[in-house]
Amino acid sequence: MTDELSPRARRYGLLVTALAPVIPQVLGSAFNIWYNAIVIAPLLVTEELRHRFAATVIVYNAAVYPVAVAIWIYVILSLRRIFRELIKGNTVAPEELDQAQRRVVHLPWIAFAISSVAWLGCIPAFIFALTTTGIPVGSQLLWHLPISFLVSAFIAVTQTFFLVELASQWALFLVFFRDTRPDRLKGIYPPSLRTRGLMWAISAGLCPIGSLLLLMFAPHSPGSNPQWFAVFVGTVGIAFGLCSAVLITRLVAKPVDELRAAFHAVGQGQLDVQIPLRRADEFGALVGDFNQMVVELRDKERLRRVFGLHVGEKVAQQILARDPGLGGTDQVVTLLFLDLRGFTARAAQADPKTIVNFLNRFLQAMVEIVETEHGGMVNKFLGDGFMAIFGAGSGATTHADDAVAAGCSMLRRLKVFNADLMRANEAPLGIGIGINTGHAIVGSIGSSERMEFTVIGNTVNVASRIEGLNKALGTSLLLSKATKDYLSRSIRLRALPPQPVKGVDAPVEIFTIAD
Repeated sequence: MTDELSPRARRYGLLVTALAPVIPQVLGSAFNIWYNAIVIAPLLVTEELRHRFAATVIVYNAAVYPVAVAIWIYVILSLRRIFRELIKGNTVAPEELDQAQRRVVHLPWIAFAISSVAWLGCIPAFIFALTTTGIPVGSQLLWHLPISFLVSAFIAVTQTFFLVELASQWALFLVFFRDTRPDRLKGIYPPSLRTRGLMWAISAGLCPIGSLLLLMFAPHSPGSNPQWFAVFVGTVGIAFGLCSAVLITRLVAKPVDELRAAFHAVGQGQLDVQIPLRRADEFGALVGDFNQMVVELRDKERLRRVFGLHVGEKVAQQILARDPGLGGTDQVVTLLFLDLRGFTARAAQADPKTIVNFLNRFLQAMVEIVETEHGGMVNKFLGDGFMAIFGAGSGATTHADDAVAAGCSMLRRLKVFNADLMRANEAPLGIGIGINTGHAIVGSIGSSERMEFTVIGNTVNVASRIEGLNKALGTSLLLSKATKDYLSRSIRLRALPPQPVKGVDAPVEIFTIAD
């Protein structure tokens, strides 16, 4: 599904639209000529009537149909300049574009009106011509003559309506409504589904059935077989009915198929789907609303991805899964603080771009360990480190084990990182990791206009203080007794002397990984 206009439509769009009425008019005329020859001719009982009928045919066609053709060509040519400007991508004055758009929407009705007036004008013209000869005209002739033109008119007018609508949808709508929705243009009267159904019923049912019924009252022409005549009329009616059904199918079934395929694609996660806006009727409104829905879904998905990149995918899921209002819940979680040692001195000796690239590589490796390998989520970056949460909203009881395992994985990854630095003749780095477990409030803080998802409580403060103890104790990973007590898996730990921690009355028992 694409909204790109084909090269043929660009080159021949107006020509195809202009020629769309030709075939229906020719077929309607052929049916009328045949009907008049079989049914009307026997009713012209005198030579004077036959001569007047033939003269009227010539005069009427010479006078009326050139005018009808000229009006139709004028309507099409009035769109040519704007069509070419829009094809080139040039700007058109809003007033001119609005008028042209209305004309494009109304083209089927314009063709319908021109064709109807030309065909239906035959009835008074021929009746007047035949009744002014001074020769008595039979009631059967006055009855069959209008019917012959009505049936032919129904065939020509309805098929013209459908073909002009198809041609304009193929070539004109994508040009004139490139940046606007045709269904939202005010003051237009697009063909509705009810209108198409009525025209299809007239073309496929009323015309042939009416013709067959009239045969019961028409006098038989010499040498004709009424049964074969009825078969022929019925065959013509079936043919036109099938043609109308094909056109209706293309006008109605195609947008349904496009919508169904597009909905299926969106259900599969394809948010780049767009259905061409080729109509201004009910289906045009549905297609326009669908395209707008896809645009909004695409914007929301982009927002969700950008949001996830800035706050972390797991944090984003947490926020989207809960009430967006302020507040939080009391949960038992494990907090991990990571800080990069020696980074300030390194930053003073290198240009900012190099430092940023270096820090991004380091943090990307550490974030992957936390979120991909051990199920935590990095809540916020703190300069050259971050705070990670384990167990928030997950209901897992192994969050302490996951946090300690993540810390050990970070130390192993740091060795690989430092090996690469040493091969590049750069100084190795050190890290400090502090882990603590306990109750904390997990939720959103801030204002109704600006919020932040975070964890608040003394557990967070103690975890940060424990991380800071690594410098004084010469360690890389420290965990509190609270975390040790929550461990469900056996791990070799070494107890260190209790340390005073700001905000805690008694010294805090801490442990490190045993060598």
